[in-house]
Amino acid sequence: MLVKIEAIVRPEKTEQILAKLAEKGHTAVTRMDVYGRGKQAGIHIGDVFYDELPKELLFLVAEAAYEKEIIDVITSQARTSDLGNYGDGRIFVHAIENAYTISSGAEGL
Repeated sequence: MLVKIEAIVRPEKTEQILAKLAEKGHTAVTRMDVYGRGKQAGIHIGDVFYDELPKELLFLVAEAAYEKEIIDVITSQARTSDLGNYGDGRIFVHAIENAYTISSGAEGL
């Protein structure tokens, strides 16, 4: 079975997450700049209210056997302290029925 792992993380954490994923052999990653807010519904810094904050969306598809390893890498690299902080991000995991390579038509990863 395949899983799609989507991680919404702080932009300043992206490079170290990608480097650690590559060390573990997970090099096929897509990343996008995104904006949004979590449960805290924005943030006040002084007199300024930020409704939506810049984040990075990373997603990759892997064999389900690697799910925990990938989650552990992302979590350990994305946290801003030992206990974590609001705004460190979220991870979502989806089951994937199949994948196809466009250039060759090959099925699976």
